[in-house]
Amino acid sequence: MGMINHDAVLRARVLLLGSGRLSVLEQVDAYRVLAEVSPKAYLPKLVDALLLMSYRTRNQEVELALTTEAVEAARRIEADLPTRAERLRRALDAYQRTLFALGRRAEGLSACEEMAAAGSNGRLAKALAEEGRFREAAELNEKAARNGTPEISFWTMVEWAANLEGAGLHDEASAVFRELLDDTRRKAAEQRSALAVLTWELVHLSRMRGAAGDGADAAATRQEALTVLQELATTGEPENWSCILGWWVTLFALSGRGGEPAASAESPMLAFGTDPDVVSAPRDAFLGSLPRLEVEAAELREAGRLPELVDVQRRISIRAAVREGTRPYQFGDRLKPYFDEGVALARRLPDDPARLARALTDRSMFLVAARTFEPAYADFAEAVTLLDAR
Repeated sequence: MGMINHDAVLRARVLLLGSGRLSVLEQVDAYRVLAEVSPKAYLPKLVDALLLMSYRTRNQEVELALTTEAVEAARRIEADLPTRAERLRRALDAYQRTLFALGRRAEGLSACEEMAAAGSNGRLAKALAEEGRFREAAELNEKAARNGTPEISFWTMVEWAANLEGAGLHDEASAVFRELLDDTRRKAAEQRSALAVLTWELVHLSRMRGAAGDGADAAATRQEALTVLQELATTGEPENWSCILGWWVTLFALSGRGGEPAASAESPMLAFGTDPDVVSAPRDAFLGSLPRLEVEAAELREAGRLPELVDVQRRISIRAAVREGTRPYQFGDRLKPYFDEGVALARRLPDDPARLARALTDRSMFLVAARTFEPAYADFAEAVTLLDAR
């Protein structure tokens, strides 16, 4: 602590005791002064005010300065103060987001590692996955999933399974995903989960088993999905579920990871298997590649290169889903053309049933999200016939 300016301390106290409404900047200035003489009382308030100010600025360099100061102030809070850990976590979270947004990944990772050391490892797991460090990310996911909470979380289990699969641990990934699926089956039977979610999970597991080379398991899982989808087409959902579009987007995007460039520290990729609405620099880059893919699709169409065009069209559809797939307003009208185009293109490849089955499955799962169950069943039944005939 340096020399205390008692006049400044007095002015700060008078300002805070005044009857007028203070701006956030005035609060920050006052708390900076008073934190020097009464750290226990004013350092927590300084952290809160700095973070509030950082959320309101549109200048990333200013945001970085504010969050850096917030982290430093949070570290100075006495260790025995009950709110210290939460304030430090919030400050580090804001700090790492700003660092990643500015492209300073190494420093962002260091902030995430400090958060993980304090018991909050979710952001570090995501950052590692963005760089293709899937095994390390999966180890953190396991800690989060096995934290003693009896309730199984879709988001935790899908991210964990995704990272295990990314690390090439296909059987381990399937075991984790089956744990989620078993829980969803129970909840669906008790009408505590949507049959749509059960369908999406079954279809995703069938894809996982197919990718692992277990054709028999993949076929059996597809048949179970077809049975659930037939029930949906016949009777509909027993309950009216809302806000489940994120489940579909997450699994659809994850199914396309193999068609994307490999992630690395130099070229981070969207963290597949995580909430599609969480803003990040890799997500922005992922969506920002859409115009380039549309140009590539036009060139492939002009050249008559249909197989490659089908694949690029799918990458475009996935980006469209990530960009706007969780918005229910005019959901079907906005997204259906992407899936119709995918099926129409794949039908022009009579000697490539796998691509047609994939396109039909994609459209079927989208139609489930759109609550159009009879056409969804028809598409998936055709896809199952194509795959089982191989």
